[in-house]
Amino acid sequence: MAITAPSVETVFTARQITKTYHMGEVDVQALRGVDLELYAGEFVVLLGPSGSGKSTLLNILGGLDVPSSGEVFYRDRQLTEFDDAALTRYRREHVGFVFQFYNLIPSLTARENVSLITEIARDPMKPVEALGLVGLGKRLDHFPAQMSGGEQQRVAIARAVAKRPDVLLCDEPTGALDVHTGILVLEAIQKINAELKTTTVVITHNAVIAEMADRVIHLSGGEITGVETHSRKRPASELNW
Repeated sequence: MAITAPSVETVFTARQITKTYHMGEVDVQALRGVDLELYAGEFVVLLGPSGSGKSTLLNILGGLDVPSSGEVFYRDRQLTEFDDAALTRYRREHVGFVFQFYNLIPSLTARENVSLITEIARDPMKPVEALGLVGLGKRLDHFPAQMSGGEQQRVAIARAVAKRPDVLLCDEPTGALDVHTGILVLEAIQKINAELKTTTVVITHNAVIAEMADRVIHLSGGEITGVETHSRKRPASELNW
């Protein structure tokens, strides 16, 4: 199913991508001929139940996985022709990842966790700046154990955006959080999309979160089943579930 959108710069183009996982004698088709375009600066939600192919699609766009067939382009570069070294460079230079679990180093402060990225990035923010963006300017020297789950997730977001990525890919970023804390995390993601113009993709099974998006792409059974475009996006602060 092809997707059309306004005439703005295309960041990702996927054509007929499939992904099959071989699990013993069983083949599992995670993606079945997906066509997709994502555009510069937009906020997209991939919405669907568990097993619909959302994470597989996100991982392929982020260079963490490769499709079984089909083509994926990042701007004018064909990711599906990259070798492992080129994919590593692509992830390091262009993509920020946020996952459901924060993956912070327990023995490092918030500032030091973010510094892990800024020390290897080409044109990074200062850790203080990145943490300030997510509302943690006063928690720089706190360790993960001294922070709530929502604060730890916002450190993870600061770490992801500190290298100034073109794309921010978020896989169920509020999945381990309560409503109030999840909204704080979504506010941070929304702010980064608005202020840095970072193309942002959020995976969720929560239809309420989709109200934040410019576009909502529905997945089921490894296929895109529908696309919605929102003329008005709801601020994260107005969400409730």
